[in-house]
Amino acid sequence: MVQDLYILMITAGVVSLLFKLMKQPVVLGYIVAGVLVGPYLFGKTLVSAENVEAWGNIGVLFVLFCIGLEFRIKNLLSSGKVAAIGALTIIGGMMLLGFGVGRWAELDTMNSLFLAGMLCMSSTTIVMKAIDEAGWSKERFVKGATSILIIEDVVAVVLMVLLSSIAIKHQFEGTELLRKIGILALTLVVWFVCGILIIPTLIRKVKPYLNDETLIILSLGLCLGMVLTAEEAGFSGALGAFVMGSILAETVESHRIEQLMTPLKNVFAAIFFVSVGMMINPANLVEYWSSILTVCVVIVFGMIIFGTLGCWWGGETMKDAMQTGFSFVQIGEFSFIIAALGNSLNVTHPALYPIIVASSVVTTFLTPYIMKASVPCYNFLYKHAPARLRTKMDKREQLLQTTSDNSNQSQTSTLADKARHAVRHTIVTKRLVNLFIKNMSENDNVK
Repeated sequence: MVQDLYILMITAGVVSLLFKLMKQPVVLGYIVAGVLVGPYLFGKTLVSAENVEAWGNIGVLFVLFCIGLEFRIKNLLSSGKVAAIGALTIIGGMMLLGFGVGRWAELDTMNSLFLAGMLCMSSTTIVMKAIDEAGWSKERFVKGATSILIIEDVVAVVLMVLLSSIAIKHQFEGTELLRKIGILALTLVVWFVCGILIIPTLIRKVKPYLNDETLIILSLGLCLGMVLTAEEAGFSGALGAFVMGSILAETVESHRIEQLMTPLKNVFAAIFFVSVGMMINPANLVEYWSSILTVCVVIVFGMIIFGTLGCWWGGETMKDAMQTGFSFVQIGEFSFIIAALGNSLNVTHPALYPIIVASSVVTTFLTPYIMKASVPCYNFLYKHAPARLRTKMDKREQLLQTTSDNSNQSQTSTLADKARHAVRHTIVTKRLVNLFIKNMSENDNVK
């Protein structure tokens, strides 16, 4: 096991360093490292596939736990309309497009559903890293883009649960799907309410005794406990990891937990991406090159079109909408997870996995270059747009600027205020309401 970990880490480290020197995402380096140590390139695997798969599964849990830690209900609510309409347009449009491509390629309903799920999610990690490297972190569109990515992450976790249920039953029933969604929604509400009532209070009470070591151990214990709870309830362990991360995001120690988790997440996430690369057979990439090209074209143009339209319909300016759409032109970690899920359940075609992974590699490589083309494309559109559309674009810009100035001057409503207003108009016990609001208010004040 130690030898496997040594080969894995040294290969991933060297290859990712080379990719960093070439100014490419290190995720690509991890995937290439997986190909190098995998069983296909040299005819035999250099490491135990079972060990790597086990470590990779742990990596998925930690990645989703850390994504949950970045999930702020307050930030999501502030983006409101843009986040909801943008995410709904992208996810709905890309799923329909993906399902249509699957049927056009003569895949059955199950394979088409999984393909639709793989194509509808952009990579939060890659998008945010590309935005940071492009120097766009302070741009106006980033807030809305981040909120859309958060919703996509939540939907991806839910989608994994639904696809698992459909795959196990080997049938697609509308009533069963609605029932499963209802059960899942109710379970999430119970988990979140109980978690926010209990865990922030617990963390606050023991805060004086929490050093870094104790805090990280307690956080991981809570994470793994929720993973087991989710599995016992019949859901994915990944869902439990995400939920516990989201609950801890509302505690006074959320940023500290996030910082402590980052090295651990990076290590196991690297192993996960290496395990993805180990499943790639270079011969399959040559065999299915036309399918890979088709999927890449669908991803790039689909994300640009649906991302731009969704953000525009949600109230963004055309420039911000196009910058968002041009940033989402790749698939990433959740696509791999959904592809691996289909593989493990033996419900997807064996060729689907390498096609998706190869498409992710290509679109990830193209992302920085496509992002840079967003502003020139906007300038071209503005210059050649009909007068009516140009007038509407100008009015949207002025309106958004005015709204932004006003909100900066009078932004007094907090998440606790909104929660207080909402729950006070429901029929629940006064003590429970006051406890919930007290937790949320104190967390907001600390943050």
